[in-house]
Amino acid sequence: MKDYYHILGVSRSASDQEIKQSYRKLARKYHPDINPGDTQAEAHFKEINEAYETLSDKEKREKYDRFGSDWKRYEQAAPGADYGGADFSDIFDSFFGGRGGRGGGPGGPGGPGGGFHMRMDGQDVEQPVDITLEEAFAGTQRGFQFANPNGTPRTITVKIPAGSDTGGRVRVAGEGAPGLNGGARGDLVLVVRVLPHARFERKGSDLHVTVDTSLYTLLLGGQAQVPTLSGKTITLTIPPHTQNGRTFRLSGQGMPVLRSDRHGDLYAKLSAVLPTKLSERERDLFEELRRVAEGQSL
Repeated sequence: MKDYYHILGVSRSASDQEIKQSYRKLARKYHPDINPGDTQAEAHFKEINEAYETLSDKEKREKYDRFGSDWKRYEQAAPGADYGGADFSDIFDSFFGGRGGRGGGPGGPGGPGGGFHMRMDGQDVEQPVDITLEEAFAGTQRGFQFANPNGTPRTITVKIPAGSDTGGRVRVAGEGAPGLNGGARGDLVLVVRVLPHARFERKGSDLHVTVDTSLYTLLLGGQAQVPTLSGKTITLTIPPHTQNGRTFRLSGQGMPVLRSDRHGDLYAKLSAVLPTKLSERERDLFEELRRVAEGQSL
């Protein structure tokens, strides 16, 4: 089931003005004239227009909120019908003439009333969910609240596995939209987005981090402390004459590989930190070092 609110990047409680502003922004971004030959942009542009056409119309939006993206099927089955406050089963009863089952008998095909009983499984419901990179590393969970048929609230907890990445989907069977006339409930599908991290960059199952290192350590050798997402720090030995920007690979210190015991790697890039103030003694030594270096280059 298409989530029109997600397509337009707005919440389900968004105002008409917010929906219009978001639509205009996205329509400019993905317009075919701006993206000639880009089939993905063209497809997204069509989705944006489809979503806006529904959510910008008060009556259509109400039907979409109640029936999802299949609301047009119900409208086509009973043109002009007013669904306000109606139950799914009531709607289908009005379409097809009663609550009889398939086959003979009261309300069934060939039985008195000539109606039939349509069984339809419920739609899947997609729910965007944002998690941090730390949560993606360790695994996390989210709670969701639903209303039972009798109106009482019900909360479920969904586990998001370690190694999840942006675009990943976590399916929870039987927690989607209800079915009709005995049809099975659809599924709840969480669509994961991993938020950017201030220090680590993720590339697949690998992580990249920049490690500030003193000029003296790069020249003479020494040690640097490399942070990891697990919270521990790894001591890295730096050989003498290490160039600024050199990258070291720390095997198995990256992201967990989804549904396995393996991890990616961590790549630590050294970045030279130059002194901001020099004592007179330090300046003299650097001047002497420059003279020596320049003399060697002659």
